[in-house]
Amino acid sequence: MLTALSRALAALFSPPLRGVVVLSVALAAASFLVLWVAVAIGLGALPTVGWRPVNWFIDLLGTVGVVLLSWLLFPTVVTLITGFFLERVAAAVEAMDYPGRGPPRRQPIGEIMAALVRLTLLSLVLNLLALPIYLLLPLFNIAVYLALNGYLLGREYFEVVALRRLDLEAARALRRRCSGRIFLSGVTIAGVFALPILNLVAPVIAAAFMVHVFEGLPRSSATSGTP
Repeated sequence: MLTALSRALAALFSPPLRGVVVLSVALAAASFLVLWVAVAIGLGALPTVGWRPVNWFIDLLGTVGVVLLSWLLFPTVVTLITGFFLERVAAAVEAMDYPGRGPPRRQPIGEIMAALVRLTLLSLVLNLLALPIYLLLPLFNIAVYLALNGYLLGREYFEVVALRRLDLEAARALRRRCSGRIFLSGVTIAGVFALPILNLVAPVIAAAFMVHVFEGLPRSSATSGTP
């Protein structure tokens, strides 16, 4: 898995991915800014009371909430926004490191949209439900964040890559058989998204990383996909 991650990081500097990296940085920065403003507006609508110390405390919680919620929701939102060009990342990595692969299967636009929207909504709901744990249980909250988002991001990026080669049923069967490895891959991706600066190119790293993970998974003849 470390080898897959190091290869994904090295691919950032390859000519086929330079344009995608620039696009990822621009979209990620814009996503974070929009998310920051949206969360700030939402929390700013909270009611105030007549006692100044309580209002000050509400303002403090609002400030912390803007930072925390923006940080938590960023991986989900930016993956949804960048989801349509991550196929270019997978194609570039395959061309560089797996040149013997045939052309990918044609993905219906509805399949792509359904996968992205479904996992985005699931991620938003689960992270909001876990918010009290993130706020009230130091150290344990890190484990919960990595476990929860490791599952969600592992599943999300696995589908981005696997559905290029397998139909939905075969991809799900492979995910069930290799759930442990895909979960650990998702934890790695969640860790990358949590790192400042690096998280601006995290979607590109995650897609490239998952290509290497996918290619290393054992597959039966029923799920071998395009050769």
